[in-house]
Order: sequence, then structure tokens, then C-alpha cells
Amino acid sequence: MKPRAILLSVVLSAAAACSLGGGMVSLGNGPSPLAAAGTTAGTTTNTGGSDTMTGNGATSGLNVGDADTLPVPCPDGTKTTVSGTVWDPAGLVQLYNAVVYVPVEGATPSFEDQVACERCTDPVPAMAYALSGPDGTFTLDQDVPNKTHITLAVQLGKWFRQTTVPITPCQSNPLPGSDYTRLPRNKNEGHIPKIALSTGHSDALECLLRKIGIDDSEFTTDAHDGRVNLFVGCIGDAPSSTVPGRYGTNKFMSGEAFPSTNKLFDPDPGTLNNYDVVIFSCEGHKCADTGDSPNPIQTPAHLGQLADFANHGGRVFLDHEHYNWLNHSPDKIKSAAQFDHSDPIASPLPTQINTLFPKGDDFAKWLFNVGASTTQGTLNIYSGQLSASAIDPNRAQSWIFHSAPDDFVYFTIGTPVAILDGTPAPEACGRVVFTDLHVSKSGGGTSDDMSDQDFPFPTGCNKNPLSGQEQALEFMLFDLSSCVQKETAKPTVVVK
Repeated sequence: MKPRAILLSVVLSAAAACSLGGGMVSLGNGPSPLAAAGTTAGTTTNTGGSDTMTGNGATSGLNVGDADTLPVPCPDGTKTTVSGTVWDPAGLVQLYNAVVYVPVEGATPSFEDQVACERCTDPVPAMAYALSGPDGTFTLDQDVPNKTHITLAVQLGKWFRQTTVPITPCQSNPLPGSDYTRLPRNKNEGHIPKIALSTGHSDALECLLRKIGIDDSEFTTDAHDGRVNLFVGCIGDAPSSTVPGRYGTNKFMSGEAFPSTNKLFDPDPGTLNNYDVVIFSCEGHKCADTGDSPNPIQTPAHLGQLADFANHGGRVFLDHEHYNWLNHSPDKIKSAAQFDHSDPIASPLPTQINTLFPKGDDFAKWLFNVGASTTQGTLNIYSGQLSASAIDPNRAQSWIFHSAPDDFVYFTIGTPVAILDGTPAPEACGRVVFTDLHVSKSGGGTSDDMSDQDFPFPTGCNKNPLSGQEQALEFMLFDLSSCVQKETAKPTVVVK
């Protein structure tokens, strides 16, 4: 099992060998302005299936120009710098905490579709590097090669895209638009984490993935090679459901049916462990093994499997009533939070961002920068829920809460959690997100997106701009995908 994402498999030829000093850079909050629209960049080529990215040839945009362009000496007092903004795949929303770097010549990233730890202490083989700030901006101002073209990599966890960028040596090079610095929309542009998404009629997170820019071609069943595999939750709701007999979108327009979410938990061939991220979209009920659900998913065995997946590096996104995966887990993660049955809350409900830790403070700035909040440090929630009544600060990190200190709307859990109360947690390997935010009107949210059995995917999705609530959820999804660190620490990147 190989380390995930930011740990790159480095192949250096003797001719390309160089001596790099170790280093670490902290996330800066520089005022670099957002770039305007620009020109078309080269894209990456996938040459070894969806798991391995290698550079080859002029049309791929990988490692082009470096080999046949000699460095030029810069006059005293001048140097080559590159700046820009990191964007989501759609090129519409700037992204926080992405690593932007010029790779060491010959470095080739290698990814596996297999659950594994991916920590922020894993080194990046970079000669110039930076982290994007709360406004998405970055500046490479040290050790940028003085050449007419450079290879530029943008990475956020297992999201990876690499392009060849024309620059002018010995001066500042602001990159226009998003062409060079957005994340990939499909596997031919770079690498996308392997995502499993379970649909439910009370939210439409599959539509959110489309809005952030993932191409429709990447949404498939697990029988095909799309990077987002769709599964359907409970077939027929429990009699106690507020919408009896309804379930989420369960097929494509072609008529191909989604497999049941239960398939994720098949012990042979260990389907769940072939994914990096698992997303559970709200179903309006727990789909638990209580005797009144015709197709229970949250069985005791499955509860243990999901906890084991998270403990070994998996990323889990739990939407509203999927808190039952935590509430009844046989793992100690059960102690991370306490939940009550919740009813819809008044809209809009003003909530606060926890700014008492660095990433939370940056989250508040990011929400303000993208226009999701009009007052920094706050976020209005529409038709949300208040399910969590308490969290254990030794096992969970609060991000969004109501004015009452015990009303938690969004929190994260580094996994595995501490076994004994009040003792330090082991070094985190995986991550779990819990949120009571919805995006779909069928779940009481603010979007017209809907997930329903009568609407084959993607006919229930619209192309409306992201709402503030959806932007907050986009942040959560990309933060969930990023490398794992102590939540209270300031983001850093380590280089060789």
C-alpha cells in the first residue's frame, strides 16, 4: 500500500539530480489580487490508466520546454516569480490550501485507488512551491527556473493537474485566468480522487459535484472507469419517513441503474477500500437495521466497516441523518459527538464560524472572499438542521455553530480518534466530515437541484450559480480531500 496524494514517487536521472535543501512554508494571507481571464493552457495526459500520471510529448503539457530551454542569468536585483489563483475544476471558485509547485525535473506523481494514509508531512519534490491562501492566491518567489517555460503543478490531496506555462525570465509573471491553475475536470486532464457517492431524496450532493466542475463523463457506476461512482441508498423508505416510498436518483438517462450502496460493503473484493472519498447524501431517514426498512444499509457490520475505512485513511462525508454512522458505530468514534433527533430550523439561521484555530479563521476569510457571507465570520443557513448536541473537543473540531455553544452545524473528526477520554489522539490518518447543511430544496435547502427516483441523473441538476450554502459545502469537500494534519495546526507543505 503506497502513501496517498502528496507523497510523490520520484524518478531522478543522474543528469537531472540536484541538491535541494529541506524546508517548510506556512500558509500566507497575502493580498495578491485575483487574476483576470486568460489564455488556454496545455493539459495533462493519462498514460497508465487512471492511477498513474506521466509526462509525455508536446501535446500533453507535461515537462515541455524545460529540457530544451537553458536557464538565463538574471541581472542583479531581479528574479523570476510566478503568481496566480488556484481554482476549482469549473474555474469559478478559488480554492484554499492547494500546493502549487515547480516539480524537480523527472518527478512523476503516482496515485493508487486504494485507501491509505495521506499526511501533510509527506514531502513534495519541488524546487519552488507555495500554498494558496484564503483568497486562493499564491506566489512562487524563490527558486523559480529562469526559463521561457516551466512545468507548474497544482495539487490538493489526490487532485492533481500539471501544465506547461510560458513565462518571461527575470521578472514577475502573474498568470491570467484559471487555465493554468484550476484542478482537473476529467481524468485526461490530471488525477481526480476516486469518489463513491450514495444518493438520497433529501439532498443532491451529486449535483454539487457537477457544479464544482467535474465532467459528466466521470459520473458512472462502479462497472465503468468514471472517477465518481454513483450508488443509490435505501430502496423504499421506512414507514416513519416524512416522504414515504421515495428515494434518490437511481439511474442514468441511458437507463443504466445504480447499484445499491450496500455493494460498497461487499467483503469481496473489498469495494469500499478502493475509494478515497465516500459521500452519503441525506436520505431523510437513517436507513438503519431496525426492522422497518426493506433494504437496511447501516447494519452493525457496515457501521464497523466504515469506521475501519476512516481509520485507515478514508475520507467520509456525512450529510444530516447519516450521523447514525457515528451514533451507533462500534468504534470509539462514537464518542466524538452526541446527536439528537432534529427538526428543520428557522430560515435564515445566523451561524458563526469558529475562528479560534488557523484553518477556521481562514475558512471565515474564504467564505467572505467568495461572497458566501456578507459579514466575515458568519454564515446564514437556510432550512438546515441542528442534529449534534455536543462534541468532544479531544476527538472532533467544530467549524460552524449556532449562537448557542452546543448547536454544531459542521465539524470534522481526525481518525482514528483517542481511545481513552482526555488522552491525546494518535496521529490522524483519515478524516470524517459531518454537516447539517443541505443544498437541495427537497431537503429544505436553497438550490433547485433535486435527487429523486423520477429524475435520472443528471436531469435533477440545474446550472444555477452556487449559493453561499453550496460554496461552504464546496470548501468542506475540498478540505476533506486535502492531506491530513492536526486540525488546530496552520497548514504547511514539506519539500525535499
